[in-house]
Parts: sequence; C-alpha cells; structure tokens
Amino acid sequence: MNTPDRSFTRRLDLTSLQLFVAVCERGSIGKAAEQEFMAPSAVSKRLSDLESAVGTTLLYRHARGASPTPAGQSLLHHARSVLFSLDKMQGELSEYADGIRGHVRMHANISAIVQFLPEDLGSFIRLHDQIKIDLEEHLSSDVVRAVQEGTADLGICHTGVSGPLPDLQTRPYRQDHLVLIVPRDHPLADREQLAFIDSLDWDHVGLHANSSIYQAMHQAATSAGRGIRLRIRVTGLDAMCRMIHNGLGVGLMPRRAFELMHGVGELTCVALTDDWATRQIDLVARDFSTLPVTARLLVAHLGEQSGQHTVTAPHA
Repeated sequence: MNTPDRSFTRRLDLTSLQLFVAVCERGSIGKAAEQEFMAPSAVSKRLSDLESAVGTTLLYRHARGASPTPAGQSLLHHARSVLFSLDKMQGELSEYADGIRGHVRMHANISAIVQFLPEDLGSFIRLHDQIKIDLEEHLSSDVVRAVQEGTADLGICHTGVSGPLPDLQTRPYRQDHLVLIVPRDHPLADREQLAFIDSLDWDHVGLHANSSIYQAMHQAATSAGRGIRLRIRVTGLDAMCRMIHNGLGVGLMPRRAFELMHGVGELTCVALTDDWATRQIDLVARDFSTLPVTARLLVAHLGEQSGQHTVTAPHA
C-alpha cells in the first residue's frame, strides 16, 4: 500500500476547489470568474496552481471554454463532496450558535419510519428540544453500510438481510409481522391466515428488489421451487396499497404499517404463518459505548419505548 501523502491537503485550498467546480459547471473560466466576482486572470492562476498541486492536467482549455479532463472529472466528484460537507458543517455549527446542543445522524428503513419512529422521535424531541435529529430513509442494506462508513451515527433496520455484521453492534428495537394485503372482494380476503406460498398463484405488487421484504419473499418462493408473478414494483407502502386497491395484485407489508394507512383503498390483510414473516428491527452502531452523548440519549429513549408495539406472530 502507498503511504498517504499528508502534505497533499496542505497544497490545496478551498477557494481553488470552489473555483474549479464553478468552471466545470459553467463551462468557462470567464463565466466562473463573473459568478465568483473575480478577475478571469486570477481564476486562471488559481486553477494552474491547483493543477501543479495535484500534479496533472485538470481542464481542457479550448475556444469554447473549458471542460474537465478524466482526472478533472474525478476531482470534480470529490470537490463537490468536500464542499457539500463544509456547507453541512457550517449549517450545523450555526445551529449550535442558535441554541442546538447536539446532532444525531440516523438512517432507518421504511418499516421503522412508517411504524414506530414518528411517535418515538416525537416523544424524544419533547424531552430534548435542543437536540436535532437528521433522519434519512434507506434500504436496510444501505442503512448498515452508512453506519459502517460513518455517514450515520445510528441505524435502524432489519439486519438479517445483511448477513453477519462483524464490525457493528446491534440492539433489539421492535418486531413487526408481515401480512398479505388484498382487496376486500379477493378470493383470499376471507382467510384468517395463510402460508406465503399460497399467495403465489396471484400477481404481486412488490417493493424495490433490494428491500428486506422483497428479499424475504424471493427467498421463500425460491425455497418452494416457485416464482413470484411480480406485476409492478413501487417505492412506498401507500403506493402499494393504491395499486392493490386497483386490481394490480396482492402484496406484503408490516401489519402496523397497514393499520396506520387509514382509508387507502378497500383493502384487508391476511396474517402469514411463515416464521420469517415475524421480523426483528434492530438499532445498529459501530460501538454504542463511544457514541456521542446525544446519540446515547436517543438510544436509551428508543430502548425504553421498544416494548410498546411488539407484534406477536399468529399460530399456524
């Protein structure tokens, strides 16, 4: 492995990176200079110094303006990321000045966000109104990756879809139970419960292929030697309900999520007898003991709330 050149960052400056991004976006040194209220010669000098610092040509300069070289494209990607992070840092620091006492960066999957987090986070904020929670919705696999990479302090997701998590710690948060959603006049609507494979004779409305629900469905169907007649994929549970209501198929979602969607179509749910339909939702962190104080406060609060909506699977 090459030893990192720690002097590299000292040879760069943020103003030059900002000017480089402006030139790439405007396609012209002159237009970028006008945008940044600088003389074109001063912009050109900074860009030349930047190329010297990185040791390669970053821009093609031609009669129509300027465009990034392959190395410039790479730098443009990283420069945008750096500048975005700085803008976010400035925003957070200004909030500290305005009285915010801490931030928690959290990623969670749609099941946790729809079913449990509105109430749990709402009660936390009422107790700690000077703590800001930045919450983003992602697939469970992406939640795990964000915690591993440090993009999120805390994750909430179904960890079973990601396999072993040797570099992470988990704590139980909630359980949910998947049910089959069908129109009220569907042949399966009168069933109290059924096995998932009994639904495979009908078209399905599914979620994203990488979602934990779809992966569980696919594994169950494959184990039974069957296929899923997938009519359409949607990105949200409300869209799934509307599609099912309009006759495009049946679909799986957590029972509590369905119960919270009042009035989304003439639908009913049928319990699944499959063991995998009862799912564990976990809190995920790299190390709970080293989380910032604000994040540890949130973890403790979520732990206190975790017994209120646990779902028990039906018996076959």
